[in-house]
Amino acid sequence: MSTASPSPHRALLVITSHGQLGDTGNTTGYTVSEAADPWQVFVNAGWEVDLTTVRGGRPPEDGFGDPTQPNQAAWAADPGVQAKLDTAPAPAEVDPSRYDAVYFVGGHGSMWDFPGNNDLSRLAASVYEHGGVVAAVCHGPSALTTLRLSDGSLLVEGKSIAAFTDSEEREIGLDGVVPFLLQSRLEELGAKHTGAAHWKSHVVVDGRLVTGQNPASATGVAEAVTDIVHARS
Repeated sequence: MSTASPSPHRALLVITSHGQLGDTGNTTGYTVSEAADPWQVFVNAGWEVDLTTVRGGRPPEDGFGDPTQPNQAAWAADPGVQAKLDTAPAPAEVDPSRYDAVYFVGGHGSMWDFPGNNDLSRLAASVYEHGGVVAAVCHGPSALTTLRLSDGSLLVEGKSIAAFTDSEEREIGLDGVVPFLLQSRLEELGAKHTGAAHWKSHVVVDGRLVTGQNPASATGVAEAVTDIVHARS
């Protein structure tokens, strides 16, 4: 007698829809590697991966992608990924009960449209409160600055966390452009931020909250997510 195979795990990548870099006149968006690298980790682990963008539809890229990098090349060439980017639902249209993990992709655009987005907060809080993992990399943790659980508490309060550091922001000259400095804001909210060398992978796991400092951390964050979910399966 055959038995049905278990349903695959599912991850939801959350991507910014914001394309203007403050009042500089320059464009921004999401950092492609911070989506492509975790996508590859999840796919290799047998997971299904869906996308949501803040306003729905195809998100803007920040222009820092490297099409010669294998994961980014695969992301760009995969027709399923491209179809999901074109038709990405807004967060309010997503059923959080389908997901084992929600992963906030970085890119400077997220600093403008992740914080204060109630639909994003409700989505991530539901995943977390039903035993799932909340993950974020680089500027993706900007979503965590306003992510409250059903009891009104901030998810990050008292949690160990990594995010794009104030010194990295200063190094690239955008500390006066972003609406706030992410590391400082997280610390003001009671998070225990730790940083490592600029542009080197740094991943912090605190229970079912997984965060990474910068683009180099995206793969490690996804690997930590799969480890957590597989350990309880």
